[in-house]
Amino acid sequence: MDSIVVQGGGELNGQIPIAGAKNACLTLMPATLLSEEPLTLTNAPRLSDIKTMTALLQSLGAEVATMQDGKTLAMSCHSDINTRAEYEIVRKMRASNLVLGPLLAREGHAEVSLPGGCAIGARPMDIHTDGLGLMGAEIELRDGYLHAKAQGGRLKGAVIDFPFASVGATENIMMAATLAKGTTVINNAAREPEIVDLADCLRKMGAQIDGDGTSTITIQGVDRLNGATHPVVTDRIELGTYMLAPAFCGGEVECLGGRLDLVGAFVQKLDMAGIDVTETAKGLKVKRRTDEIKAVDITTEPFPGFPTDLQAQMMALLCTAIGTSVLEEKIFENRFMHAPELIRMGADIEVHGGNATVKGVGKLKGAPVMATDLRASISLILAGLAATGETKVSRVYHLDRGYEHVVRKLSAVGAKIERVSE
Repeated sequence: MDSIVVQGGGELNGQIPIAGAKNACLTLMPATLLSEEPLTLTNAPRLSDIKTMTALLQSLGAEVATMQDGKTLAMSCHSDINTRAEYEIVRKMRASNLVLGPLLAREGHAEVSLPGGCAIGARPMDIHTDGLGLMGAEIELRDGYLHAKAQGGRLKGAVIDFPFASVGATENIMMAATLAKGTTVINNAAREPEIVDLADCLRKMGAQIDGDGTSTITIQGVDRLNGATHPVVTDRIELGTYMLAPAFCGGEVECLGGRLDLVGAFVQKLDMAGIDVTETAKGLKVKRRTDEIKAVDITTEPFPGFPTDLQAQMMALLCTAIGTSVLEEKIFENRFMHAPELIRMGADIEVHGGNATVKGVGKLKGAPVMATDLRASISLILAGLAATGETKVSRVYHLDRGYEHVVRKLSAVGAKIERVSE
């Protein structure tokens, strides 16, 4: 099993290219099930989760090929397709549930195993199934599989009021609604950039969608969708992660492909902590204003609020701040599992339910630590960059699900980091 070893100390300077968004690409890929014509995605990230989604789509009868550049996915689903998404693949990744809506829309029936993914909370499927039920789907859970069938063989438009702004449910319903009969309105829809990216791709395929990026999305169903070529949007979570690197270590890093509109709430908190972010012709440039980081309070919220997927990284930074910070996690339960590992590095953190109080200690100490999930993995690596001595992060297989070439990207700006096999 691989580990990552980090030697703390030293500024970071240079450029880091930001990949296409994992969460956007995992949503865009199932859209190929909606059409018999080819769908090509450019700027795709090179991650294990993308390989898992590739395997799932291939098991359903889609053709998926990665082009020579490694960042272009050529997909087509022109033949008869299999409508059963097997447990052995689906269990590996939460986003696998996004084949449910497209399969129902195209074939009128589907059997999809309940999904897996990071251990950061229950994240039930009922908001997905309730929405599809309003569209005329009869769904029953049997033997760990969702057995779904559209009444009359085709979904129909409906008004769907989500109890909360679920990203996955918004995506699933959007894709299902593109081929449904009539108009579907999603109220309390998620507003994340990945939703807008999906809508942009679906419109290129001939879908009629309005309101993406707002809390009300309207989809007018069509009889068929065509193929398209679409670039995956920049990964705002990878962007935010690498923007934090010079905040930990000093120096100046330019994140290539970065956009302020993707990380607005995050940048506001960086400014409060004493970190400058400047827009450039190529992306975003980041540096500390002073040697000291100021304490700030963080509350995770759906977009455009502070993203839960940057909470762990921000907590690691605030461990070195002057003063006390309070972090409130309002998206997922069990998402402070990185706190005990940071405490091993000398952090002063107290966790009570969905709140964590972080008293800055000025400097962390290198230690052997264990990654518990994807974002915890990178937070411990960042903490190691600023700690005294050596930090060894084990169980980094989580990392491969969401960050491509971490060692290469950080080494290129001066980090002392290597991946070792044991």
